[in-house]
Amino acid sequence: MKPALSTRQLTMIGIGGVIGAGLFVGSGKAINSTGPGVVFAYAGIGVLIVLVMRMLAELAVAAPDTGSFSAYATRELGPWAGLAVGWLYAYHWAVIVAFEAIAGAAIAQHLVPGVPTWLVALVFMAVLTGVNLAAVRSFGRFEYWFALIKVASIVAFILVGLVAIAGLLPHVPAPGASNLVGHGGLFPNGVGALLPAALTVFLSYFGTELVTVAAGESVNPADTVRRSMRSVATRIIVFYVGSIAVVVTLLPSSSAEVTASPYTAVLGHLGIPSAATVMDLIVLTAVLSCLNSGIYSSSRMVFSMATRGEAPAWLRRVNRAGVPTRAVLGSAAAGFVAVLANYFLPTDVVFTFLLNSSGAVAVVVYLCVACTQIAGRRRLGREASAALPVRMWGFPYLSIVVLVLLIGVLVGMAFTPSSRQPLILTSVATVVAVLAGLAWQRRQLGSWMAGVSRAEPDAPGAA
Repeated sequence: MKPALSTRQLTMIGIGGVIGAGLFVGSGKAINSTGPGVVFAYAGIGVLIVLVMRMLAELAVAAPDTGSFSAYATRELGPWAGLAVGWLYAYHWAVIVAFEAIAGAAIAQHLVPGVPTWLVALVFMAVLTGVNLAAVRSFGRFEYWFALIKVASIVAFILVGLVAIAGLLPHVPAPGASNLVGHGGLFPNGVGALLPAALTVFLSYFGTELVTVAAGESVNPADTVRRSMRSVATRIIVFYVGSIAVVVTLLPSSSAEVTASPYTAVLGHLGIPSAATVMDLIVLTAVLSCLNSGIYSSSRMVFSMATRGEAPAWLRRVNRAGVPTRAVLGSAAAGFVAVLANYFLPTDVVFTFLLNSSGAVAVVVYLCVACTQIAGRRRLGREASAALPVRMWGFPYLSIVVLVLLIGVLVGMAFTPSSRQPLILTSVATVVAVLAGLAWQRRQLGSWMAGVSRAEPDAPGAA
């Protein structure tokens, strides 16, 4: 593959991978169930994500690879781990591609009624698959502008919100602290409501790792990844925490409008003309960005595994532009299947199952990152670790804290009714992937031992 992504594009890819419909729409349920105190969940989980990304940055800057954490897991934990987490990640994004194609079509139908959703989804899939097939530079440009629109929208939202909070917006009285403490306090449903909200928030942050997946196709990858990861982590926390803080300050968290679409509700409250249409356009941009990133990240992960022998060899073929065309088409196939299903039959049941089965993959991936980083540092030793360009803060203590917290997230999902089914289905998918990885590793070991025995000379005196 050919290096073509700049630091600016890589930074926006990382930011764009996280800022999606989960923030613009999905945050409403977390706000409603927790109250204004949900800001603490976004801040706390944001810090945890920053620590995980620091661990991943240590690995990625030392040895940039398109396979990212999958390649590092193969190196530090064994082929079984790389194969398992790589296929889980590719599967997760393939499901997201299918979901976003239909979700984007549904939003587009709101804007242009009467157009069949399957036709719109087909157009979205065809265009963005073509973008990913053209060249990595095309993907980078599209994703840069998608991400820029989302970032500009959030920045504008926060600035307008701060003006309204200060009482400087005409015809909008300053809310003071009435919405923060006047409707049951910061936690009207109790502090215990933070746990299920934290799980929702955790999954909404997934996507930052796209920076390291794209590292193998960036110019000067080590320096680019180091600079991009630093800016992505801080900006994401500001965007998430800042925008959610604006929402809960301007409107009661129990409001039905906030639950349905918090950002639309705030824009309507501030008297922004055509607030619903504006948010539909922004959310559509977020969906298309996620669709674009999903095809890219899934295809690059599959390609990387194919080069290591952990996926079929035919998936590693690239065209003259350096694009793994077969991996791209394979990753996009899920979206086209979804379009076909959307044409012939209702897809709610199928999509619910697929989304639930990949719902906790983020936790599995980050657990793998934590284990890989800890194993890698122990293998290197103290002297070699001191020469790393980027190092995890407070190793090994902070790394162990991250590992414990991630395990705590899984435990929390087990005790939360709404997330129990996704955890069970994801666990089944993870067990299948791990068993496949172990079988692959055993087969590779058997082949290696057979090769060694054939290479050994006959014993003295043998006939």
